[in-house]
Amino acid sequence: MSDASEVNPASAKNSEQHPLDALTGGAFSAETSGDRASRIRDWLATQPTVEQLQDVHKELSKGDKSAARAVRERLDEIRRTANQEKISVEWAEKAQALLAATPFDAAAAAAWQRDAAKAGAALSREPLSQFKAQLAERVKAVEDLQHRTQVQREVALLLAQRIEVLSTKSWKDAKSVLEALGADVARWQVQAKELTGDASWTSVDSRFPPQLEAASAQLALVWDAFQSALAQTEASAADEAAPLPSVPVWADEIRVARGLPPETAAAGAAKPAAARAPAGAGGRGKPAPEQVEAAKAGLNQALQALQAETAGGNSKAGSDAVQAMRAAIKAHGRFVDEALVSEVHAALVAAGDAAGWQRQNADKMREELVAKAEALLNRPDGQAMGGRKIQETLRNLREQWKLADQGSMANHGLWKKFDEACNAAYKVVESWHDKIRHDSTEAKAQRLALVEEIKAWAAANAASQDWKSMLRALRQFGERWRESGHIGEKLFAELQPLFKQAMSAAEAPLQAAQKTSLERRHAMIAEATALGEAASLRIDAVKDLQQRWQAEAQVVPLDRKHEQKLWDAFRKPLDDAFNRKSVERGSRAPAVELSEHDRRVMDASKAVEAANASGDAQKIRSALAELEAAIKAQPAAAAPAAKAEENQAPAQADQASEATETEATAEAAPVSAKPARPVVAVRGDDRPGMKKEAAPAATGRPGDRRDGGRGRDGARGAAGDRGGRDSRDMGRGPREFIREDRGPRLADPAFRAQRDAVEHAQEALRRLAAQAHGEALTQLLGAWQARDAEQLPSAQQLGGKVTAPVRSSWSGAVTAAPKGNAGEALLRLEMAADVHTPADQMNARRALQLQLLTRRNEASPQQTWGQDVATVLASTSDEASARRLQTALKQLLRK
Repeated sequence: MSDASEVNPASAKNSEQHPLDALTGGAFSAETSGDRASRIRDWLATQPTVEQLQDVHKELSKGDKSAARAVRERLDEIRRTANQEKISVEWAEKAQALLAATPFDAAAAAAWQRDAAKAGAALSREPLSQFKAQLAERVKAVEDLQHRTQVQREVALLLAQRIEVLSTKSWKDAKSVLEALGADVARWQVQAKELTGDASWTSVDSRFPPQLEAASAQLALVWDAFQSALAQTEASAADEAAPLPSVPVWADEIRVARGLPPETAAAGAAKPAAARAPAGAGGRGKPAPEQVEAAKAGLNQALQALQAETAGGNSKAGSDAVQAMRAAIKAHGRFVDEALVSEVHAALVAAGDAAGWQRQNADKMREELVAKAEALLNRPDGQAMGGRKIQETLRNLREQWKLADQGSMANHGLWKKFDEACNAAYKVVESWHDKIRHDSTEAKAQRLALVEEIKAWAAANAASQDWKSMLRALRQFGERWRESGHIGEKLFAELQPLFKQAMSAAEAPLQAAQKTSLERRHAMIAEATALGEAASLRIDAVKDLQQRWQAEAQVVPLDRKHEQKLWDAFRKPLDDAFNRKSVERGSRAPAVELSEHDRRVMDASKAVEAANASGDAQKIRSALAELEAAIKAQPAAAAPAAKAEENQAPAQADQASEATETEATAEAAPVSAKPARPVVAVRGDDRPGMKKEAAPAATGRPGDRRDGGRGRDGARGAAGDRGGRDSRDMGRGPREFIREDRGPRLADPAFRAQRDAVEHAQEALRRLAAQAHGEALTQLLGAWQARDAEQLPSAQQLGGKVTAPVRSSWSGAVTAAPKGNAGEALLRLEMAADVHTPADQMNARRALQLQLLTRRNEASPQQTWGQDVATVLASTSDEASARRLQTALKQLLRK
């Protein structure tokens, strides 16, 4: 034998170094999981390749999944980064396409950021962050340009209004501000050119350029008309032979200066210069030919674009072509003839704009708007509108007035009435605003006072241990905060943090107590789990634990749902332990020995179950009869005792004398004539949830004694003076107590088996009866539809409720030709069966019920339903009537 030491194979295997141990810095040779995880983190800091990470994760996850989690997270991060790079490249290309597109699509650029974020692109990294900033800058520039366009449009309208106001004043005042007004108009035109010359002008929405062009054309027309009218007025003032200006106010002023009386009516004095000048913007005078041609050209251009869009099938009520048409109508609509108006109206209606262009109805629309504005205050009692509703209505009415002014001549008289009515109604809005501000101020003060009250309450109850009252008070604070009145969103955003801060400070002691209570309850849940898992269930420990839980629940309140979950978790292990104990107790119960009688009952019960499965009612009834006979069968245990008595009687006769024999025979006769009554135990239903049978009520009269009035002498036998009966029993026969013969007592398994078999049999018989009942109704309806009396079910199938005369009347009704209306008969059947009537027949049923109340001596529907069925069968069959008849007969044949 060699002296060399033997090498342990297991030690040699453990001493072998893992191939990846050197790569990971000794992670595979680490003794503990913590050391292995630390070395893995150090190795990950060296930024290994993906292949190395995959190899290490594959080997490491076999033995230590906790340490392999860091490697898996690094792999997931690398995979996520790679996916984000692909997504970033895709969305960067889309951003470049948007920036290079001409014109620039601002809507698509605004949607780019939202869609990229949904796709998971890293918008905070390059290059997407740069593209995001560029697109935002371009979108902002386009939106700013659109806003400036709207401002320029409004400024043009204000300038036109200034010119109209000057035409109602002295021409000298107009001449004094002519230079300043001309400078403003020139500045506006320069700013409009700057807008159209902007690099982003081609990227604005298509509805803005037509608006700016229409405003520019309108301002130019009004300004030219004002200048020409003022020049003519100056010439008339300098030369009496020069013609008078077309502006009524200026013409009257020149007449007065020449010593002539004024000729213009008061209403005409308010007409603007633009309405009276030969080249005016829309007056009652004849417009210049070049003005009419320009208006026709503008409308025809917009009309051709709208018709082209309609022909392409892309038109709708709010499209760009419809909006451009509306803008052209507003600018040039007053200078075109009715033929072009009709053509434009037809094009708008064909494009989906139901309003169209009805220039002749403008005054009618204005009158309706004036009536609506005046009706805001002239409402019936109890129907007054609130401030918010009036504000919204006024806004809508003014917008409708602007639409009515588009493409039609102005009506200053109606506008004055409309404006006065709107201003009068707006006073209600102002008072409503004042009330809102007052209520908001009161609500703010109330909320601030509540915050201070909460702080004072928290300081006063900081050391309180009455957690229930504290919780109740905190809930009341929350309810008072919610009911403290309405305030604006901005003010609410200022006050809400103050309330939350005060409530947090007030809830701090309660939350600390609830946290401590949760810890104690979780400890009791763990204790309950330990008690439930123990081999022997300690009842005293369970009771003590439950008392501790109830005491804890009474002291520290929790949220109702959370507390219920904790209670369920606490109760479950104890309930499981008690259930397990009950099962073990039942399994240890001794087996019951069945007698011959019990086995016969068991066999009969199995026969009943087999008959139930067959679905044959006759077999089920036969099996039930056999089971009943088996239960009531008498045992054969009395034969040996009777035989022993017969053997003993002759021996006694041989030993006794004749006199003694005669006396013994006389005394033995009554004894042998009284058979021994077996003791029968009455078994109740011991199933869970079943009620115990109540004791039978006493049958005697009130005041009778329980012993029947016999007293001490009631026990006298046949040798008594009255034959053992009380004097009150004289004249009546002997009382016979008849007890039902229910057979001997059954063992528990046999009793349960026969009880279940009988219940199942009764349920099967009810189910078969219902099935047969449904088949009979189906046959009846089929016979009615086919008008064939041979298909009528028999009287036995219909049940005992249908007598032979009633079935004969049904047969005659089916055989005869259809006649009459079954509406009232069906209603009577539904009333007799107490079933629902279809909704469309409810009024007829109520009317019939009222009629029946007046017919006192007439039979009720419950008494004549057989004749009513015959009336229905005599009428024409239809699906609705058949369904109603079937529903009623289902109930009537069962009653």
